[in-house]
Amino acid sequence: MKDHTARADAGGLGGFLRARREQLRPEQVGLPSSGRRRTPGLRREELATIAGVSVEYLERLEQGRDTNPSVAVLGALAEALRLSDDEKRHLAMLAMNRHSGTLVPAAHPVGEEPRSTLRALLDHLDPTPACLLGPIYNLVGWNHAWEGVVRPLGVLDDDRPNFFRFHFLNPMAHTIFADDHWAVIADELVGWLRSAQPEWGTDDEFRMLVEDLGAVPEFARRWAAHPVAFRQPGSRVLLHPEAGTLRFTIEVLLVGEGQHWLQLWVPYDDETTSAINALLAGPGNGRSR
Repeated sequence: MKDHTARADAGGLGGFLRARREQLRPEQVGLPSSGRRRTPGLRREELATIAGVSVEYLERLEQGRDTNPSVAVLGALAEALRLSDDEKRHLAMLAMNRHSGTLVPAAHPVGEEPRSTLRALLDHLDPTPACLLGPIYNLVGWNHAWEGVVRPLGVLDDDRPNFFRFHFLNPMAHTIFADDHWAVIADELVGWLRSAQPEWGTDDEFRMLVEDLGAVPEFARRWAAHPVAFRQPGSRVLLHPEAGTLRFTIEVLLVGEGQHWLQLWVPYDDETTSAINALLAGPGNGRSR
């Protein structure tokens, strides 16, 4: 049976507030940490006192029975919960969708095809490996160099390849990343998906992805914690079965109307560049899409 905490419709304002309260340790807000606590983190009455709201009102917010908090209340809760800038941004997006749904343009469908010019751009980026992603990290395009790197990894085995499904459902993912690196990337992926939820959470493909992955404990546990992460440059170290250790700097560029973005896998060192060249020179070395 799937963990209901991993369902896409459990990701509203109330769920986010409760998750953040339960993750905030008493000592982080100047309260004693001694004594028995039935649940982790702050008690509801403790957060209510710090934020200057009533316990009853906070309970209604967390349970989704009040979805129209004022800007002042949201600001007070954000400060009381010690939210990061990214978390404040996410809180604002959740509240804005509730507050002004009629004023917020509907997001394009997750599965909408990118413009043909974006696919052409991928080809112009060769020999730098690059791919084009959609809102749920569905792969909608890639160039010759990128395919040459990832096809031996199994990333493109599915008819509709998706980074989430590969990372959490394909055993190969555990072999190409060191254990700690796999976990770091898993954290990032789930944070990105939560951050996309205010815009795409009602999309059928989004909901189906979350439902399918909800059966995977490594995903369900992270999803229930409501992490937040926005797309940004990073790095990857791949333990490639044919080319050995490959190191990349990952650059991220939003394109089109903001629902697609390019990932450029820039080789970090000469050894990686040489290994990629050797892969591309071999038989069956990839086809751009």
